Amino acid sequence: MRHFLRDDDLTPAEQAEVLDLADRLKADRYAARPLAGPQTVAVIFDKASTRTRISFAVGVADLGGNPLVIDAGSSQMGRGESVADTTRVLERMVAAIVWRTFAQSGLEEMASVSRVPVVNALSDDFHPCQLLADLQTVREHKGTLAGLTLTYVGDGANNMAHSYLLAGATAGMHVRIGAPAAYAPRADVVADAEKIAAKTGGSVAVTTEALDAAAGADVLATDTWVSMGQEDEKAERIATFGAYGISSALLAAAADDAIVLHCLPAYRGLEIAGDVMDGPLSVVWDEAENRLHAQKALLVWLLERSGRTP
Repeated sequence: MRHFLRDDDLTPAEQAEVLDLADRLKADRYAARPLAGPQTVAVIFDKASTRTRISFAVGVADLGGNPLVIDAGSSQMGRGESVADTTRVLERMVAAIVWRTFAQSGLEEMASVSRVPVVNALSDDFHPCQLLADLQTVREHKGTLAGLTLTYVGDGANNMAHSYLLAGATAGMHVRIGAPAAYAPRADVVADAEKIAAKTGGSVAVTTEALDAAAGADVLATDTWVSMGQEDEKAERIATFGAYGISSALLAAAADDAIVLHCLPAYRGLEIAGDVMDGPLSVVWDEAENRLHAQKALLVWLLERSGRTP
């Protein structure tokens, strides 16, 4: 059974296949109806969400299916029912399981017992669905992915930085992370990305200098400095990351035609300046829309490989 728990669960060819399908579904929204029946997809939330909730609910409906949106806190999962027991019940009733949660280990446990595809809709370690949307957006605006320089600045230890490393390397991009030394990406993720990049022609670089990371970049990306569950660290984080915001000055260091990504929600004036986010090089709204198309493509792709399509 194929699952999508982290970005490198797709080979370079498979990633391109999913992105091509995402483009087709964006051009013709109802071109694929693999869930017509309707079959049901369980979409479970341990964390608050806007874009993930809406895009998966609308996407499953577009594919002809029924989205069963579950807030874990109001289900037996919230009372401590084991992941394995919950999964064994769900897999007998649904075509796929999508889970936005905390620990990556929970997703891995779910996938180990599930006979239907499991999709990571965000964990503390990775955000691979967001990266499919990001890559689709970059390709729309740049025409290609391989050979481009993608720079992420901010918290290099968070899930977005890890996913940029893996997904960018898979796409053959030159991925740079600009982050404070105490917030560097996990060494094992960097090593995995380097192995992938060695095969795809990409590269990986990690630096503490935001301007060095941004120099000549084709794409600048960032994420909130204070993710869910880190609210108690807000003042410290704002002080630490002050030099890593995407400002007009940082954007000036990038290529003249660089584009700017932010997965949202954004704290304007912190990790991204308001004039940059609203400026002509920002593609954040295309990026937000592409969550829908990219995730639909992923579901179609996984359902085909699980033998669940008509």
